[in-house]
Amino acid sequence: MTNQPTILDYVTAIGAITTPILVLLLGGLGWIVKNRFDKAIKREEALREDRVEIYNKILEPYIIMFMKPDILAKDPMYKDKSQETAISEILHSVSYRQTAFKLALMGSDEVVRAFNDLMQFFYNQDLKQVIVQDPKKPMAVLGDFLLEIRKSVGNDDTTIQNLEMLEWMITDIRKYKKNGKY
Repeated sequence: MTNQPTILDYVTAIGAITTPILVLLLGGLGWIVKNRFDKAIKREEALREDRVEIYNKILEPYIIMFMKPDILAKDPMYKDKSQETAISEILHSVSYRQTAFKLALMGSDEVVRAFNDLMQFFYNQDLKQVIVQDPKKPMAVLGDFLLEIRKSVGNDDTTIQNLEMLEWMITDIRKYKKNGKY
């Protein structure tokens, strides 16, 4: 009687050959996926640092807008300028426009939209008149922008409201709060 190979012998032989090949392929695939994931994380971290620098520059005129004039006058860069003049000079400078261009290229979609809303709001307003008539409006669009920046730098699950983003900067902002909400 000859010992002829059985189907089980063939399956075992195929399994012995394919198992190392599958392990090698899956290991390689896992390495590729991990490598791409690590690169994406590094790119996001670098992009986040660039974004924070851009956000800081973009926010300068709005920080000045909500400063008390006597505090602004103590800054050597602004001591001989009114708030309106300082803000206008910054907003109309080539440097600010370059930074805004960088924001449009590097900011998240939500940040760019919020910045566009902020700029469009102020393009269509007389700043002094708006702040006197209804200060909540400029605060709300600025708060929306800050909130989107907050989300873009990693606080996706934030529950803070837009005007809460300004509480540290505006002394009497809580007068607009009713039943714990703005």
